[in-house]
Amino acid sequence: MRISVFVFSLMLSGVSGAASVVWSGSTLPVLTETPAVSSGLDAVYVAPTVEGLSVTYTGEGASEARWLRFSSMGGAFAEEVATGPVLGRPEGDMGYIVEAGGRSYMFWLVDYSRHPLELNGLSPSMQQDCGRTSLDVSGSGAEIAYYTINGRKVTLSRGLELEYRNLEWSEDEKEYRETATVETFEYVRPVISIPAVLCPTEFTLTGDRFSRSWNDSQSVTSPVVEPHSVEAHTSAEQQTRDADNEVTPPSGGAYGGSAPCVIDFSAKVTDAAIFREWQISSYPEFDDVDLRVSELDFTHTFNDEGVTYVRFYCANSDASCDYYGETYEISIGASSLKCPNAFSPFNEDGVNDVWKVSYSSIVSFECHIFNRAGHLMASFSDPSGGWDGKYKGKFVPAGVYYYVIKAKGADGRSYDLSGDINIVDYK
Repeated sequence: MRISVFVFSLMLSGVSGAASVVWSGSTLPVLTETPAVSSGLDAVYVAPTVEGLSVTYTGEGASEARWLRFSSMGGAFAEEVATGPVLGRPEGDMGYIVEAGGRSYMFWLVDYSRHPLELNGLSPSMQQDCGRTSLDVSGSGAEIAYYTINGRKVTLSRGLELEYRNLEWSEDEKEYRETATVETFEYVRPVISIPAVLCPTEFTLTGDRFSRSWNDSQSVTSPVVEPHSVEAHTSAEQQTRDADNEVTPPSGGAYGGSAPCVIDFSAKVTDAAIFREWQISSYPEFDDVDLRVSELDFTHTFNDEGVTYVRFYCANSDASCDYYGETYEISIGASSLKCPNAFSPFNEDGVNDVWKVSYSSIVSFECHIFNRAGHLMASFSDPSGGWDGKYKGKFVPAGVYYYVIKAKGADGRSYDLSGDINIVDYK
């Protein structure tokens, strides 16, 4: 029978020229791991089995090489096991020191056959947490460890891969998108836990990286697991008004100012969010909710002076997992209403051509303008509007006119105003 030989070449620290470690007697490659420098080891080797295995050291002083073996206690307790370039039948899960040419080469040998992997089944656990998804694993694949030259234990990851699909928020698309996800585990646990899945998915556990290198990988797939955790992304956008005569007081936050303040709210939810609602309250802790809206997207007009709080809430079917979104603070300022007493429409120079009130947080408004004989010249119900000095499409004569205004502010203040308007002819 033909025996395959696998050669691994490494540079020994402080030694001129290359030294080689040659593994013989295995039909599968002996895998090489590079440990941290702090371990004091030059390499960690993983053999599929040590049965029939031998290792040869070549390089300066190889013929006079001295082989020492150490356990988890570290290199200080190493004992000599052979001399010469070849070590036959090395023991697995042991450390070795090769002293040759005035230098030492140190490595740990893992016997993989002592840590076999067996994957038999994968299923959702009975107990689930809102922030995590847990899976029961049937099988074995215990921790693989090696020990440093000082006897410190280091776990050698098996690189088990759990593949599944999950939802991920796309900031560019403003949507949740399904994405392929991979989690890696060092070894097989009876229960594995991952961040909560947000959409129905199968799970496939594959491993490990050593058996994968030997073309002997295993995998198990779970039934479709329904999500129980919930998540949401919310947004709020205030509608703007292009009114040059509206005075907008500072809101103290991102939303609010002058009423009526119109804001569009939107929420995107994950699959398990069965119950969902927007909540509007006068209290920052939502001790009392004034309004509940079940639609994901809705528009609300804020007409009352003061601060109002809005947030989104969602939960799964039995309310065992819920989610509270960002709290939006809308601050509406006090009302004001002032009326000018003159304007000059005839020259149409873009300056003071229209009679307009100056206002803030006016939620209802009615204005009527009369001439001296009491005939109605103009009426409008939007405080951002005004009078251009025309009646039936033609400019009225210069002189005195009169206005009557009834309005109400966001703070409940009522305005009953009247006064004169002087049309000045600057032509």
